[in-house]
Parts: sequence; structure tokens; C-alpha cells
Amino acid sequence: MKETIERIRREAEEALQKAVSPEALEEIRVRFLGRKQGVIGELFQSIGKLADEERKQAGLKLNELRTWLENAIAERSKARQKVSGPLPDPTLPGIVPAAGRKHPLRLMADELIQIFGTLGFEVVQGPEVETTWYNFDALNVPADHPARESFDTFFLEDGNIIRSQTSTVQIRVMEKRKPPIRILAPGRVFRPDAIDARHHHTFHQIEGLAVDTDVTFADLKGVLTLFAELVYGKKLKTRFRPSFFPFTEPSAEMDVECPFCGGPNTCSVCKGSGWIELLGCGMVNPKVFEAVHIDPEVYSGFAFGLGLERIAMAKYDINDIRLFLESDLRFTRQF
Repeated sequence: MKETIERIRREAEEALQKAVSPEALEEIRVRFLGRKQGVIGELFQSIGKLADEERKQAGLKLNELRTWLENAIAERSKARQKVSGPLPDPTLPGIVPAAGRKHPLRLMADELIQIFGTLGFEVVQGPEVETTWYNFDALNVPADHPARESFDTFFLEDGNIIRSQTSTVQIRVMEKRKPPIRILAPGRVFRPDAIDARHHHTFHQIEGLAVDTDVTFADLKGVLTLFAELVYGKKLKTRFRPSFFPFTEPSAEMDVECPFCGGPNTCSVCKGSGWIELLGCGMVNPKVFEAVHIDPEVYSGFAFGLGLERIAMAKYDINDIRLFLESDLRFTRQF
């Protein structure tokens, strides 16, 4: 009888280890503890044929086995109840997490960096907190210059400023390198402008600089005309209107033929003019070269700067610059 009881216990332990559902636990309970055909109940009935001392020992062992099995089933059942809901089915396909999207400004910046990269421009970056030397003085905008007012920015308590243009990066590069130089400087800039659909105090610029011997305005026009064709995917007319920037001389505003209407028609992008103002540009002012100790008699160069938001608004037909800085997924999910 002792060997039989030990064998029944081993069978019960093996069955418990394999039980993975409430139904399996119930089958074990009925098999071993059932009143009518339970294995342990049948053993209790059979010990009546044993001698008194042997019957007493067998009864104790069977009571211990029954108590142990009842407690084991109860503990396993309680542990199963802690798991809320049905068990996961490992054969079902998983849930694919939502993928993020690039912001339209990031998309536009990546495209422009790639275009100018094919033209030999390398990307460089600089700090957003600058001194007035890099933001104004080295760019031929001294404190008493009337143009400085239009570029005025946010001043910090220590006398430094947050930059109003990425031209500061051009100065930093020319201080450390000798020509030839061909760089592209993307970044965030700040100006105390009143916020409306076309203006914001925080926006993004990409500025380019090329310095070498015998660089001419024709080189500038060739690079920017090719850039306009690549960014809009078609051959477009361009025009250069005389303008003024302290750090370039001569200076110009570059317009491109509207790629959406192709002429003076009703168009939400060009407002029916047939042209889109794209960027400002010009030949580097000799005074800027002198500030960074580059000989203007030997070297010449051109520079250009464009607002990333303006290019993106024209390309994606966005009518409000404020959308770029708002955390509205209905806007960003369109790109």
C-alpha cells in the first residue's frame, strides 16, 4: 500500500506540472479526489482489508496525500485567477506599433541638404546662443548701422543673444578655415517679429557660402537656378532683383517662376503674380572677408539664405507658418 500511495503522489505531481488551464485542474481533481471514482477514494475503500496497524498507517498516508493535493489544486487555481482575461494566443499575429513620421520641416531640410550636397556643399552647424560679434559686427552690421534694427533679436542677461540668422556659422567657419570653402548652414533662428500667418519669432534658415578664387555672380546664378529646378522638379525661370544686405555686395532677391500655376493666373501660392520670392543672395562683402582675415583681393565668394518654412509652405501649399510649431497630429500626419 505504501508503494501505491507514493506512486499516486508522483502521478498527481506530474499532472499538476502539465496543467495549463482551469479545465486541466478540474480533471486532476475529479481523477484523484472524485467521490465516486476518485483514485484516493478507491484506496480508502480498499484499506479495510488490511491488518489493524497497517490500516492505520495507510489511512494517515492517504489523508496526507488528499490534504496535499487539495491544497496544491487550490494554490494553482488561485494563481490562475490573478491573470486577468484570457491567456494570450502565441499563434496570433502581433500588433504593429505606430510608426513615427518626419516633420515637414525635417523633410524639406533633408531634401535641400541632399540637393546642395550634390553640388559640393557640406553641412556645418553652430550655436544658437551667440555674441554680437558673430551675429552683427563680423557681418558688417555695426551697432550704429540702420540695418541692424531689422535684424534685432532677443538679448540675454549676460549680454549675449540668441542668433537672428545662421550667417554666424559662416563667420565661424571662415575664421578657422582657408578657402576653398563651400558650406551649408541649416538651423533655428529667432527674431522679435509679430506672429501671424506669414511671420513667427522662431523659424528655420538654411544659408550657403562658397569662397574661392575667381568666384563670380554668374556662379551664384548658376547654382541657385539649378537648385530651384531640382527642388521643384522642373525647369523654371528665375529673376534676380537688386536688394540690400550688409554682408553681401551686390545683393539680390531671387524669385522663381511659380511652379504651381506657371503664369499670372489665380493661384494661392503666388497670389496671381506668377512668381515666388525664394531667397536672398549676393557676393560676399569684402569687409566680411577682412573681419575673418581672408584677403578680398585674392578671394571672392557668394552667399545665400532662405527660410525653410517659406520653401515648405510654397511646396506643400501650407497657408499658415504657425502650423509648423504646433503639436497637432492632424497636420503632421499629412506628410
